[in-house]
Amino acid sequence: MRIANLDGRLVLITDGGAVDAERASGGAFGPDPQAVFERWAEFTAWARDADVSQARPYDVADLRAPVPQPRQIFAIGLNYREHAVESGFEIPQHPVVFTKFASSITGPTGRIGLPDGKVDWEVELVAVIGARAYQADESKGWDHVAGLTVGQDISDRLTQFIAPPPQFSMGKSFPGFAPMGPVLVTPEEFDDRDDIALGCTLNGEPVQDARTSDLIFGIPALIARLSAVLPLLPGDVIFTGTPSGVGQSRTPARFLTPGDELVTWVDGIGEMRHTFG
Repeated sequence: MRIANLDGRLVLITDGGAVDAERASGGAFGPDPQAVFERWAEFTAWARDADVSQARPYDVADLRAPVPQPRQIFAIGLNYREHAVESGFEIPQHPVVFTKFASSITGPTGRIGLPDGKVDWEVELVAVIGARAYQADESKGWDHVAGLTVGQDISDRLTQFIAPPPQFSMGKSFPGFAPMGPVLVTPEEFDDRDDIALGCTLNGEPVQDARTSDLIFGIPALIARLSAVLPLLPGDVIFTGTPSGVGQSRTPARFLTPGDELVTWVDGIGEMRHTFG
């Protein structure tokens, strides 16, 4: 199942186009894309047999973040081995956790403003919680996942490292620095949900290309580790980490400049396309 936020309304995405969930369900489900996660099991049961004859073409420019107002946003640093090495750190024994603030969320297309800093790219697979998790067992981690989407952990390195210790959350929370989309895909859609290709290109040049099988802490492990401390709530978001290839670790370092186009993709989900200025 693939769902999306089409101009502020919850839709199912089919081969024939977008199906408005509120209209197709006769009002059983509302139009709010965020509210559906509180009724995720009920919604997916309906969606499996939903009448999709009402599907209509749509403009990808009208797609917004599939999770527009999560209560909690978790982000994981140094979660690919090669990225930890290129960043000059030891392989972490525990997840490196920070947050991105909700005002940084934007959709899968459009322009993202550049602050006066050193702004970097970080492709990420994003997991969205569909069932509350507290002290969850790792073996049951996937049971709590509503779906997966594409994300970018855009990062201003100047703000991030302006003082010791690093200000991860501040440097990664400028407006537009948490793009997500274009759709949310349920885990059963993937041949292997623990081994998914992802990457991004800058002005047509590949800069990141990896597979989630290289994660140090996979999604079930992250759910277990995070929920050991606090409840994960329906609609919460986990940015699972970025692979190697970020601009800061290049020689010489490379950062986003006005007019750059960043295309971010995850196999089986789709791509995001942003310009900067």
